Formats: sequence, C-alpha cells, structure tokens
Amino acid sequence: MTRNITDETVEVDGVKIHYLAAGAGEPVLLVHGWPTSSFLWRHVMPPIAERNRVIAIDLPGFGQSDKPLDVSYSFRYYDRIFEGFVDALGFESISLAVHDLGGPLGLYWACQHPKRVQRLALLNTLVYPNPSWAVIVFVLSTKLPMVRSLLTSPWGLKAAMRFGVHDRRKVTDEVVFGVQAPFQDDASRKALLKAGHGLSPKGFQEIAAKLPTLDVPVRVIYGARDRILPDVAKTMQRVQQDLPQAEVTVLPNCGHFLQEERPGDIGELLADFFGAQASDMDTPVS
Repeated sequence: MTRNITDETVEVDGVKIHYLAAGAGEPVLLVHGWPTSSFLWRHVMPPIAERNRVIAIDLPGFGQSDKPLDVSYSFRYYDRIFEGFVDALGFESISLAVHDLGGPLGLYWACQHPKRVQRLALLNTLVYPNPSWAVIVFVLSTKLPMVRSLLTSPWGLKAAMRFGVHDRRKVTDEVVFGVQAPFQDDASRKALLKAGHGLSPKGFQEIAAKLPTLDVPVRVIYGARDRILPDVAKTMQRVQQDLPQAEVTVLPNCGHFLQEERPGDIGELLADFFGAQASDMDTPVS
C-alpha cells in the first residue's frame, strides 16, 4: 500500500465497510465503480492528502467490504450506506469524486442530500437514463448464466481491466491481482453480479431531474478513449449544460480506468480542485 495510507473499517447498516484514508483537512470521498474498489485510487490519494482528508471507500459488494447476498444493490440501498458512512466518520459534509458505477451512486446521494456536498468531481462515469449500447450489453451479460460466470472469473476481471485502458501496459500484475483478490469465491462473485444490475431507471431519472440544482463547484476529468463507456464525451457535454460551472479536462490518449493510466495527472488535478476549498476557507473575510 502507498505510504501514509491507512486501512480502516466501520460498520454501517450492519455491513462492514472498508476504506483507505490519508491526510487531514476538509474531507474528500473517492467512489469507485465496477469491478474495482478503493485500490483503484491508491496512487491518486497522496497528492489530495497534502491538503485534505481523503477517503476511498469499498462499496458493499466490492473490495474488502462485506458482500451480502440478501440485499438489493439499489440506489436506495447505497443511499443509506453513503449517509451512514458519512455520519459514522463524523462529517457534516464532504466533497465527492466519482467514477464508473460509483458515479450514479454518488450523484444519487448528492442529489438527495445537496447540503452535505461541498465540491463534486466526475471522472469517466454514467450519469443519465437511456444508457449506451455498451452499458445495455454489460447489464444483460450479468444476467446470462454462462456469460456472467465468465464475466466475474479471474480471466474476465483481467479482461475488463485490459479493455478499459488505452495503454494495456498499465495493466500490470499488481493491478490484476488487486482487482481479482476480492472475488475468490462464488458468493463474492454473485454479489459483484448483483451490484452490476441493481440500479433502476427511476434512479437515473431522479439524477437527471435534480442534477442541475446542485450549486457547488464541479470538476470533470475524463479519458476520451473509453471503450467501456463509449458515449462518455456526450455524457460530459450534457453535464456541462446541466452544471455550467463545471471545468472540464479531456485526456485524449486515455481510457476508462484513468486512475491506472494517468494517476499522477489525476491526483494533481483533483488535489488542486479539492485543495482550493481549503485555501478558500483559510482566506480571512474582509
């Protein structure tokens, strides 16, 4: 693990939640997607931690958090988890960075509790209803018996990471092990599949309706060579329309898992964005 990052756990709604933490100051929560975990943010965290308390969560069903099979991995379920997690850590409000499946989960929570959100960063992620053909194929794949077993197998997880980067050299043995390690048995793989198709269209509709009302600073950073979300540019253009305060950075030769391809750049960009909040708060009011 990267130096000065600690492993922590807390119980929320009867579920053990694992997270990584570093730094001090105004809190920043990093939210991963499918099939990753807090591990994805390990190299992004240190620059942010220079001015902020940065926390990377393992969502239930992922990483080292519990993976219950008797829950519905729905928007409402994750909303309760986010709310309980932020409360358990003692934060009144947080800044948020979201990626992949973590995007709609984090945005749904933010739209339900806008006063608890200070700043918002979106990386390559889902946001709106009417998903692309690629997302529809993925969701269907999680329900087909033969395909879903392959999807969550060690081979399938490795293939997903390689498909999700522009430069496949970035998918090292360390990366492959980090993604495969949480899913070593049938139960954990079943939970991963449930988490992949538990989000309802109604939740996406709520996000689309409420997102334009979020009155916070917004940062958008995305890799343009995203084969997992091939319509990411279109999505982020709509985000700019809904949130005109958003500042956008496009990484032209970067894929979906930009934290693996460009961790230094992503870390510095997010550190500047979230650190500006701390600087603003330190500035005396005249």
